[in-house]
Amino acid sequence: MGKFWVIFVASISILLPFLCNSFSPETPTDRRVLVLLDDFAVKSSHSSYFNSLKLRGFDLDFKLADDPKIALQRYGQYLYDALILFCPSVERFGGSVDVAAIINFVDSGHDLIIAADVNASDLIREVATECGVDFDEDPSAMVIDHTGYAVSETEGDHTLIASDDFIKSDVIIGSKKIEAPVLFQGIGHSLNPVNSLVLKVLSASPSAYSANPLSKLSTPPLLTGSAISLVSVVQARNNARILITGSLSMFSNRFFRSGVQKSGSSTKYEKSGNEQFLTELSKWIFHERGHLKAVNVKHHKVGETDEPALYRINDELEYSVEIYEWSGTSWEPYVTDDVQVQFYMMSPYVLKTLSNDKKGLYSASFKVPDVYGVFQFKVEYQNFGYTSLSLSKQIPVRPYRHNEYERFIPTAYPYYGAAFSTMAGFFIFSFVHLYNK
Repeated sequence: MGKFWVIFVASISILLPFLCNSFSPETPTDRRVLVLLDDFAVKSSHSSYFNSLKLRGFDLDFKLADDPKIALQRYGQYLYDALILFCPSVERFGGSVDVAAIINFVDSGHDLIIAADVNASDLIREVATECGVDFDEDPSAMVIDHTGYAVSETEGDHTLIASDDFIKSDVIIGSKKIEAPVLFQGIGHSLNPVNSLVLKVLSASPSAYSANPLSKLSTPPLLTGSAISLVSVVQARNNARILITGSLSMFSNRFFRSGVQKSGSSTKYEKSGNEQFLTELSKWIFHERGHLKAVNVKHHKVGETDEPALYRINDELEYSVEIYEWSGTSWEPYVTDDVQVQFYMMSPYVLKTLSNDKKGLYSASFKVPDVYGVFQFKVEYQNFGYTSLSLSKQIPVRPYRHNEYERFIPTAYPYYGAAFSTMAGFFIFSFVHLYNK
């Protein structure tokens, strides 16, 4: 009995931190993050980025990528809410982690950050390909830009890029303008045209191309111009979010603190835009911004408050739902004017835009169509940069009962008149025929 209690207490002490800090609908921000590294030296050389995550309440667990003890889940439960791969040269993950395990991790709604560099292994390239981007096939290629490079006394091959071609989205990169260009040095990637969920967050300039900076070009480069993405993001259909970049250096303390002057510009910034850009982007990746939830979905007849088991054709009804956005610390009312509800059976019979009270409550009133069957209230909401909402509630609609129809239907008055005029005509004809001599 004593051994049993020792095992029980030990198990609780191991699992309790995971259960307490795990992702939940009430606090959607990721809390436990596994960081896989090639070398523990990255922990200190990129400490500014890691410290910014810790200051926002994240619990980072650093491990070597080939550690034989690493695991993403235990007893069918995921131990982490997010995964950061700062291990571009790893040839094989340790423990139970492999490409399939990482993809399943994302498919389960968890988030992922991938940072590669010129030494990117086939394993990291495969993970990126599964997420919808393709790194340059040339293993020695880097992004080169002879007009958009960062002025530097040490970098003469123009591989140190100063880019300010950001995605135009306050939700993804924050509302505060990023004044200074972002420093990038690494490999470029292209987006898979089949995957419509991948977005370019930071693009190369039209003069950029991907090639080996140490050799002359013998053939035209495969990746050129604005088709080169420096940083991309993915929001999966299950609302999992992924960040992919070909520059591990852009997260480093050196790039965070370095001054930057873009070629052709007289403006020199004391500090690059890397810290602001990557911090704001991580807030989106880890659901501190742009995360929606819908609660209190209700419907009832006009003038009533109870939800009925079914409706009758031509009933007047009201539909309402509350939508909130996570601000990083609390739920705030989400205000917009493009949320619609469908009254759906095989196809939408009613499509109505919901009005809002500026406090998160959305509502609409409409008449049940003159068609009976099994309908659904459906809200399918997708807004750029926000998590999608998919709400569905089934409700049957019945026809009138035999004793619910009107005694005399106004539209049938012509038929009533025809019937009575026929009877009157027959009566007059019979009277005339019988008594006329």
